[in-house]
Formats: sequence, structure tokens, C-alpha cells
Amino acid sequence: MAHAEDFGFGTQIRKSPYFDATVRWGAKGFSVYNHMYIPRDFGDPEQNFWNLINEAILCDVAVERQVEITGPDAAKFVQMLTPRDLSKMAVGQCKYVLITNAAGGILNDPILLRLAENHFWISLADSDILLWAQGVAVHSGLDVTIGEPDVSPLQLQGPKSGEVMKALFGDAIMDLKYYWLRAVELDGIPLIVSRTGWSSELGYELYLQDGSRGDELWEKIMAAGKPFGLKPGHTSSIRRIEGGMLSYHADADINTNPYELGLDRLVNLDIEAEFIGKAALRRIRDEGVRRKQVGLVLDGAPLKGPNTTFWTIRKDGAAIGKVTSAIHSPRLKQNIALAMVSADAAQIGTEVEVVTASGTARAVIVERPFYDPQKKLAAA
Repeated sequence: MAHAEDFGFGTQIRKSPYFDATVRWGAKGFSVYNHMYIPRDFGDPEQNFWNLINEAILCDVAVERQVEITGPDAAKFVQMLTPRDLSKMAVGQCKYVLITNAAGGILNDPILLRLAENHFWISLADSDILLWAQGVAVHSGLDVTIGEPDVSPLQLQGPKSGEVMKALFGDAIMDLKYYWLRAVELDGIPLIVSRTGWSSELGYELYLQDGSRGDELWEKIMAAGKPFGLKPGHTSSIRRIEGGMLSYHADADINTNPYELGLDRLVNLDIEAEFIGKAALRRIRDEGVRRKQVGLVLDGAPLKGPNTTFWTIRKDGAAIGKVTSAIHSPRLKQNIALAMVSADAAQIGTEVEVVTASGTARAVIVERPFYDPQKKLAAA
């Protein structure tokens, strides 16, 4: 059995409050995300996928660091950071947002939580938005305080996650709506709970507000989940690619704009606020994009794991784009991928060639997401 001290990059890579618990429960490998360890291996990733879609898994996602924004101008400041219209965002609501720079490039695609009138958390994908927000604030003339609170989320995801939540918090938790949050306590452990997650399944995130109680919280959830088949796990690349969910640095980066990803719904150019990137995004919208994200189904033997490099896509011998995330879906019995291709080659049904790590594969452009496009499972 592995021990916590077996994993080590030095003190500059931070450990989550659940680190020791995840090792105890079988974590065998870690990646680094937001300068922290994240468990990426609890054995067979395919078994992890079936655990997620059939029962439930508990994932340490403390790497989703929170940027906390408070102060009299908090709401005005948060609207500066994103092109999504936040004017109707209620206290207790969550929203998926994009944070854009002056060129309209995406810096992060976090979940925004509104805890109070002037109290927000930005729950981050993998990039340094704390520094960006503090930098933006310097000359903004707005009265805000920006920092990183002692907050560490867990994801409880899968069809049985509601039953586990009911066992932990009672029937009252069942009326928590999709993309809403609530402050709760579990035996004195202070939490914010939201109906969100990175799985496209029914799921919850539990934001621990006292890092010293991480071990205790993990064990309480696993104990409550035992009758429902809850397993320790990691965010499933298979399920998130099936669901067309983005992984920052893979499917999007600082040089990707919302229109290339088909995320026009997250951009509102008609609002009064002069959010960062507004002029650039207006220009991009008017001129049209030169490349687009598409789904691909690849021929060939089942992929052994996710791609670790960007694979070149060719049509008629010319490079037209790259595969950003590829995986074998055991449910769909297909190799599926998210890719970025030239806009003129992005039509559904287009046949292309992909230069994979092991050779060339034929592929066809398809609709994405690959499974449950209406998000009925997550929003039920």
C-alpha cells in the first residue's frame, strides 16, 4: 500500500486537506493542478467511469481553488471579469462563466458562486486567476478585497449522489436546485454545498471551510455512501469528454475565444458593463472565427488512455487542426475526441485523418456532446 510520503515534489506543490485520506483509500498517482496535487489514479480508469455512471464517486478537487471577492463593489468588479451577464444572478446561485483578457482570449472557465450580496467565489479551472483579479483590481478604482480563502471542495458525483447527500444532510437537501448553493453543517463541519460538478452526471460539490477537518469530512462521506456503492475516485476523462466539458490548457487556452468553442451564450455584448475583452469579442463576433471546436469519432483499436500530446488532423494531406482531448468510451464503444479545426472544415460528417501517437487513424466530425446533449442527467 502507498503512503502519503511516497508522493513528493517538495513543499512548493501544495497538498489538499484530503491528501492523506485519498492515499489511504487507494490513490496511486497524482497530477499537479493549480500548484496542488490532484489524485488521478485509483486503479482502472474504466472502472472509475462505471462507478461514476452507475453509483457514485467521491473526488478530491481541492485544486479548484477559490478566488474570494468581497467589498462594496464586488458585484461590479466580478462583472468586469466576465462577458456573461450577471445582472440577474441571485444570492445562492452559481453560474458557469468565462474569464477573458483584453484580446477576448479565455483565461479560465470557472464556476462563479454568489454567497451574499457582496461576496463571491470563483471556483477555478487550472490557471492563476487570483493574480489576474488582484492585478485588475489595482487600477480599477473599485473597493474590493481579493484573496484565497480556506476552502477546499470535494465532488460527490453519480446517480446515487443524491441518496448519499440525503443520508448526510436529511431530506431538506433534496430541494437544492441545479446550479444553486446552500450553507450547511455536518457535525459542526462548515460547508457550502452546490448542485454542480465536472461529470455531466447528477452531482454535488461540498466546499469545506476548515482545512483542518478534511480527513474527518472524507471519512464521514465515505461511511454514509457505503450502502449506496460510493467509491473513492477521480474526475473521469471518459465522462467529461462524452459530455463535451472543457479541460483548460487542453481544449481551451489564452489564445482560444468563446466563439471558437460555440460558447456564444456565455457572451453578452449588449450589457452596459465594460467587461474586459468586450471590444475584441465584438470584433470576433462580427468577423467570424477561423477555427471551431468539433467532436470526432476515430476508427481503430480502443485508445489505451487519453492523448498526452496534441494530435495533428489532416484533410487531403493538409493540416487543418488538432485533437485536444481523446479517449475511448466503453459505453459508446468508440474512440471520441474534442478537436479544434479550421472553420471551413468543421462541417458534421467531414472525414479527416488524425496522426495519433501510434499511427494514422481515420475519423469523422460529429456533433458534441457525445452523450446526453440536453444535460438531463445532471439537471434532473
